[in-house]
Amino acid sequence: MKIQLPEPFVQKMKQLLDDEFDRFIASYDDERVYGLRVNELKIKAAEWQQQTEIREHLQPIPWCPTAFYYTEEDRPGKHPHYHAGLYYIQEPSAMVPVELLDVQPGHRVLDLCAAPGGKSTQIASKLQGHGVLVSNDIAAERAKALVKNIELAGVRNAVVLNEHPANIAKAFSGWFDRILIDAPCSGEGMFRKNPAMVEEWQAYSVERCSSMQREILEEIAPMLAPGGRLVYSTCTFSPEENEEQIARFLARHPDFSVVSIQPQWGWGSGQPSWISKETKEQLSEQQWQSLAGTIRIWPHRSKGEGHFVAVLMRAGDAYMPPQSWEERRKMRISWPSAIKQERVSAKAKRSIGAAKGIKPLELDLQTVWESFSDENVELTSGEQVRAILFGSRVYLQPFELPSLEGLKVVRAGWLIGELKHHKFVPFHPLAMGLKPDEAARTISFASTDELLLRYLKGETIFVDDALIQRKAGVKKNGYVLICVDQYPVGFGKYLDGMIKNELPAGWRLI
Repeated sequence: MKIQLPEPFVQKMKQLLDDEFDRFIASYDDERVYGLRVNELKIKAAEWQQQTEIREHLQPIPWCPTAFYYTEEDRPGKHPHYHAGLYYIQEPSAMVPVELLDVQPGHRVLDLCAAPGGKSTQIASKLQGHGVLVSNDIAAERAKALVKNIELAGVRNAVVLNEHPANIAKAFSGWFDRILIDAPCSGEGMFRKNPAMVEEWQAYSVERCSSMQREILEEIAPMLAPGGRLVYSTCTFSPEENEEQIARFLARHPDFSVVSIQPQWGWGSGQPSWISKETKEQLSEQQWQSLAGTIRIWPHRSKGEGHFVAVLMRAGDAYMPPQSWEERRKMRISWPSAIKQERVSAKAKRSIGAAKGIKPLELDLQTVWESFSDENVELTSGEQVRAILFGSRVYLQPFELPSLEGLKVVRAGWLIGELKHHKFVPFHPLAMGLKPDEAARTISFASTDELLLRYLKGETIFVDDALIQRKAGVKKNGYVLICVDQYPVGFGKYLDGMIKNELPAGWRLI
């Protein structure tokens, strides 16, 4: 076997799997599989598949209609389309939880343990800019990766927090239509993908993870609206972290029930018989049997790593987002021509958690923004938002979002720029969230163009003025949206044939 598995783990799996154990162990000698998911905020999956250079190697991932298997040699993370946020590289089984979350445009969604952001960007793609996504991670360093991936995907309607679940619950009681808990776990399902996880398994015991998971489930339950859906997932095989967790939760929360998942594509059913006798005694017969409606993804049965997924629903009438955009516009007003201003309370200014230096919006913000947007961008799609000023930084925030006062906020919304010397200076996330027709000036390069590669490395580039596409009446010089095959990768500042590079250092090719 290529991987040296811990002996206690091997013995436990032998006891659980019985006749399937040999096939399970043999799967560790199989090559790992690679997957990517197309970001439909930017491009439809079928369109991307037709135009990508690796299309001949792609195979559909059956449980995610926007995703494909690719080969290790394809290296899609090196392609300029990756820097345009057209797709996210993700382990195939990890796509299942969001598919089962049943997110619809207009939903309010919480991704509780969100870093590095794969599932959050998958949720955002399903929201299509309508509704609210709150992405949280309790680890500050991991939250940085989460922010970058959300910005790369061009998400406009997300807020990123770095908080403990109990604190989030105080601000969002009964508020979310959908909650995803991709719980911290012992990681047994990732041994093949990442052998280093074997060492972590020794350090992070099943018992320790189980305790954290119980606490998370308890703190998250009050945030789900009646009729809402909660998906709990792990990347481990341990029954203590899977069926046992769900069983204990059901015993404490009779207003929640399991939504049965039909096993397919080689998935296995959850195993009610694997929970403890003590926990079983706390359940009704129906609750105990319902655990079979959870799913297990096994590496010897499916093309993916090991996962467990449970779908729970809270009793009550669910909020149903309107099905037509016309109906939706009646409920949620489109953006006004001028950004709405909102003063932040003095108490909020003093709040430690709501980032450092929240200030009321300066009176000239609207004027400064309009001066910039008249010459550079026109935001034509989305829902009503409010402008929030954190220090000098300007965010556009979903209008329906409750107060974030007292919370540790990493991103208060779509970070579009900052006020500097009474001027508006755009930031990179604005560029990534724009559609090309929302920019006053654009220039698009082929993915193989040397000028594009030089731009992605952070260099100043020189171009023929005829390559700049401008809207009618727009001045010659100003901010230009740099694109690859018509998809934004960042801003430049154009002046008479020269494009000054505005790509942040952390986004450049090395």
